[in-house]
Amino acid sequence: MGGGQGARPAFGVAKPLKGGGQDKAASSQANAPNQAPIPGGEQFPPLPGGDTGAPPKHLRDDAMTRLADRANAVVDNQSEQGGFEASIHKIKEQVLPRLLERVDPEAAATLTKDELSEEFRPIVMEVLAELKITFNRREQFALEKVLIDELLGFGPLEELLNDPDVSDIMVNGPNQTYIEKKGKLQLASTKFRDEQHLFQIAQRIVNQVGRRVDQTTPLADARLKDGSRVNVIVPPLSLRGTAISIRKFSEKPITIDMLKDFGSMSEKMATCLKIAGACRMNVVISGGTGSGKTTMLNALSKMIDPGERVLTIEDAAELRLQQPHWLPLETRPPNLEGQGAITIGDLVKNALRMRPDRIILGEIRGAECFDLLAAMNTGHDGSMCTLHANSPRECLGRMENMILMGDIKIPKEAISRQIAESVDLIVQVKRLRDGSRRTTNITEVIGMEGDVIVTQELFKFEYLDETDDGKILGEFRASGLRPYTLEKARQFGFDQAYLEACL
Repeated sequence: MGGGQGARPAFGVAKPLKGGGQDKAASSQANAPNQAPIPGGEQFPPLPGGDTGAPPKHLRDDAMTRLADRANAVVDNQSEQGGFEASIHKIKEQVLPRLLERVDPEAAATLTKDELSEEFRPIVMEVLAELKITFNRREQFALEKVLIDELLGFGPLEELLNDPDVSDIMVNGPNQTYIEKKGKLQLASTKFRDEQHLFQIAQRIVNQVGRRVDQTTPLADARLKDGSRVNVIVPPLSLRGTAISIRKFSEKPITIDMLKDFGSMSEKMATCLKIAGACRMNVVISGGTGSGKTTMLNALSKMIDPGERVLTIEDAAELRLQQPHWLPLETRPPNLEGQGAITIGDLVKNALRMRPDRIILGEIRGAECFDLLAAMNTGHDGSMCTLHANSPRECLGRMENMILMGDIKIPKEAISRQIAESVDLIVQVKRLRDGSRRTTNITEVIGMEGDVIVTQELFKFEYLDETDDGKILGEFRASGLRPYTLEKARQFGFDQAYLEACL
């Protein structure tokens, strides 16, 4: 057989380790067999710092200093409001009860904020005169805004909801609120009067979408009018008081080109994803909490043909597709008797009778995964979904596990085959420790080999270094492999562009 065509590589034959000096080291070891092997080798190159394998002393000292600082840090969980804000909120507490005596809440609820502001102005002046408080114009406007937010809006949360730089709001009881700005968490000065005040605002949020939260149903998912997603958990499950988590979404629809400009992906990756959206590939977006899965799904939806009928199915509707023919569906929780629940699986089955071109699931968590795969396999090409996983390989494992969680009596191999035949691309997104969100992998699902799903990586984000201010540096690398999904792209006339993007 020699070096002929049919020769197969000999698997299981380990390649001998060669020292840092490679050929020279190997010959010296041959001459002195009892000498200790040099650390490192071709597979394991030596760390900076010479043959000892230790990093330079200044790097080691810097790392130990940072560990010591972390261990000795004093945590401050309190944030004080500024003088002006504090005084306005203090006076609000005196004015509000007197104001409520003079105002009919039901009548007030029918007015807009601007109309209510006009109605309130003389009443507020009257109450301030009674309390012998003199305000200038700026203070009076600030007080009016706080009072209207309290009566019609979401109280202290209104200011954070109106701040475009805030992407997440996390209320941990009445006295502690954290916000996320540019990917980093920080303590906000927002405070609530007491637990009762916070609980009332939580109820106001969930009641808007016909849901409820109390001791009997202490968990609730809801959404705000602008599409922001809200989760509420109340005592006795939350030990610090009512907890509200709000994930805000950008008012301006985010496109793939915008994600590319933010540094989330390279030019070639953006082209690849645009073609995947336009060529009706079945895409699964995988990532951790807050990594940008929903944002990526919204951006991909921009590439859907305007003539296609698209159905979205979610627990709490948060997708905002950029298509004219789009019908959002939302699940329904059980009532007080535990009856009447409509699950994602029920909606997927019903959606198949609604003549959709594509079905998009906000997130799959359980046995509805099988219904989605069935849809992908029965003429609804271009269906998409998101799920929680740390890597494309783990994403496939999670899909198998979710189907097995249901009552479907199918052998594991058949489930794997169904996944391999249904899914075309897995897009892995990640939030890195510097707060940036990157598309770390674009992976194709090729098919089955034995009982294993075979994948092929088209693009990968390689970590390189970190700047002094903690920003992560890296590059997006194309694997240079011919894409397996090229045939789908050819049907839509994108095969040449797709091939050039991937190579």
